[in-house]
Amino acid sequence: MRVLVFFDLPVMTGEQRNAYVTFRKFLLKSGFMMLQESVYCKLALNGTAVRSIVDNVHKNSPKEGLVQLLTVTEKQYAKMDLIIGEVKSEILDSDERLVIL
Repeated sequence: MRVLVFFDLPVMTGEQRNAYVTFRKFLLKSGFMMLQESVYCKLALNGTAVRSIVDNVHKNSPKEGLVQLLTVTEKQYAKMDLIIGEVKSEILDSDERLVIL
């Protein structure tokens, strides 16, 4: 499964910019990878892991702005169409390291 985070945060004041930077750093340290500006994605092994990720994002979201979460299966994620641009090769975007017990 994948958890996608979409966000629009205000950056008009110094405090708002600080909240934006803090939230972005939280996402990166939590293992999210950037798909686009303000769109991040993380691989989750199961529903329990998804719930943990979602709870963690809720706890670390800024007070202002819009943060949205979407959970999709790997099959749904694989059907994403790339219209313009190219896939970044330095991003691990496969389940090669996935271990099924």
